[in-house]
Amino acid sequence: MLTLEKFEEASEIVKKVTRETRLIYSEYLSGQTENKVYLKPENMQLTGAYKVRGAYYKISTLSEEEREKGLITASAGNHAQGVAYAAREFGVRAVIVMPTTTPLIKVERTKSYGAEVILQGDSYDEACAHARKEAEEKGYTFIHPFDDLAVATGQGTIAMEIIQDLPLVDYILVPVGGGGLAAGVATLAKQLNPHIRVIAVEPAGANCLEVSLEKGEVCTLPQATTIADGTAVKTPGEKIFPYLQENIDEVITIEDDELIVAFLDIVENHKMVVENSGLLTVAALRHLEFTGKKVVCVLSGGNMDMITMASVVQHGLIQRDRIFTVSVLLPDKPWELVRVSSVIAENQGNVIKLDHNQFVSTNRNAAVELKITVEAFGTDHKRQLVAALEQAGFRPKVIRPIL
Repeated sequence: MLTLEKFEEASEIVKKVTRETRLIYSEYLSGQTENKVYLKPENMQLTGAYKVRGAYYKISTLSEEEREKGLITASAGNHAQGVAYAAREFGVRAVIVMPTTTPLIKVERTKSYGAEVILQGDSYDEACAHARKEAEEKGYTFIHPFDDLAVATGQGTIAMEIIQDLPLVDYILVPVGGGGLAAGVATLAKQLNPHIRVIAVEPAGANCLEVSLEKGEVCTLPQATTIADGTAVKTPGEKIFPYLQENIDEVITIEDDELIVAFLDIVENHKMVVENSGLLTVAALRHLEFTGKKVVCVLSGGNMDMITMASVVQHGLIQRDRIFTVSVLLPDKPWELVRVSSVIAENQGNVIKLDHNQFVSTNRNAAVELKITVEAFGTDHKRQLVAALEQAGFRPKVIRPIL
């Protein structure tokens, strides 16, 4: 059971493998929401995520015989690294089954902690099925990523630290995939202070907890589609579900586009890289219907590969109108390109890319198409630039950005 005694025990044990992640007050997010917003930066853990807490505590509860059999688990990244690192600290063998779609950097990091990695299946569910099969056939001790009370107890130690840092916290926002983190944090928070409200935050495309709570039983989604890959889970844990039912006060779901904006907020204002799943709680701040409260957002992890990061940054800049593309038609004669560039320069726009198409019309003297990708300060500046081009007679049309 998730008892206060076990949480206290786990809090002492996980200190052996965790870094101190003190709360960070966010002046920017506080101003945006009219609340006092604090961040719990679990992305700063050695393995890049909170998962090492549950993995290490779980292994500490195993018997010598269970450890000597070797450990096996399935994960697309954070739990894999947590188990691999914790197993190395205990000096036991770890086998990690990861989907074939797992980014190479996560595979290599898991191997760097001494684990054996098996790539199997196109999704977490397929990898997990293979891990269970391996455990049955070869006698490994299976460690579930979230549906395990010891694992949830280890994850819940985050709540202990939050309340030590901010005793009068009003709300804790916690990301949800399978629910292990949320179950642990919510249960301990309520045990320490029943007045604390815990809000679970999950992707709209993988809202298995929201559906399950509404129906009063564990439900499986037909699919889980989200850029928040760490929380792309179709079924919440059965063992931990009663704790979620009892201790979660509200569920907020987040669209993928909101995570892109949240990424820029954290990078630009706090100089931290947080993965999409860890950004769920930051995105949820815009959905809160109260003000004047002390709110803690758990940033669950920061393991994001560079290609994903580059894509998120590009789309974020486009969403905020800091990059946009306009199409103008102009006669094919000297100085027209200079005239367009001058209008943009005079209004402090920065040209990133030009695409000059002479063949948009059979009459080149009548019109050629020029697509201009511009960097702006934001929506108001974008409107100013478009208006200036209109006043100059270019009849600009805003189109999908060309990057």
